[in-house]
Amino acid sequence: MNKKDRYKYFVEYFSKHQPDAETELHYGSPYELLVAVILSAQCTDKRINQVTPALFERFPTAQALAASTPEEVFTYIRSVSYPNNKAKHLVGMAKMLTDVFNGEVPSGIDELQKLPGVGRKTANVIASVVFDEQAIAVDTHVFRVANRIGLTTNARTPLAVEKQLMKYLPKDAPRIAHHWLILHGRYVCVARNPKCEICPISWFCKYYEQTHTEPALNKAEALKVKKAKDQKKKTALNKIGKELKKRSVDNNG
Repeated sequence: MNKKDRYKYFVEYFSKHQPDAETELHYGSPYELLVAVILSAQCTDKRINQVTPALFERFPTAQALAASTPEEVFTYIRSVSYPNNKAKHLVGMAKMLTDVFNGEVPSGIDELQKLPGVGRKTANVIASVVFDEQAIAVDTHVFRVANRIGLTTNARTPLAVEKQLMKYLPKDAPRIAHHWLILHGRYVCVARNPKCEICPISWFCKYYEQTHTEPALNKAEALKVKKAKDQKKKTALNKIGKELKKRSVDNNG
């Protein structure tokens, strides 16, 4: 199956079955989403949603957050990954929002990336979710799933994945395709032991084709048998080595 067909089937399936896919982060304003996305780096949305209610209650605006300190912010986010760095980033981000952007979250990706703690992924999330821009943020889920399905080829960096997805997806699809890939990676195409047996798109998935077709299964079985034989041989050689060592000790004794 060629790449063009994979994209066609990918868009057709998810357009029908997840037409309203959206972020699972809880937020009530662009500012709150920006804070939540910064916190979500290398952390689960579930954990972030547990932390942000108290955080947003204490710091309801960028101005309130800017007037705080990383030490105080830390007390609200201590359970997330890298809380010290994120606390510093949040306060720095809030100060720049207040001083440079009048407390408003900018819509441009270049402007967003000037904010502390905001990389290209976060900027793309804000641009697509808040401002309805056709951008696609590449996190670990998007990176993994796009490569597994076969939507990308030899894409070894997030930017390479982003460029290929933007090139081949229909012009009105990148914004929602971001959520399709994340949700599929979060619940089905997980990092370890992907749930291929329940995956509804395995029929056009390159990874499934490479690992579950008859030739692939036969190859895997052959490797398994070879590994077992090698282990048996290694065990036998170790046994012989121990016996020779024992005889050498006995003779010298």
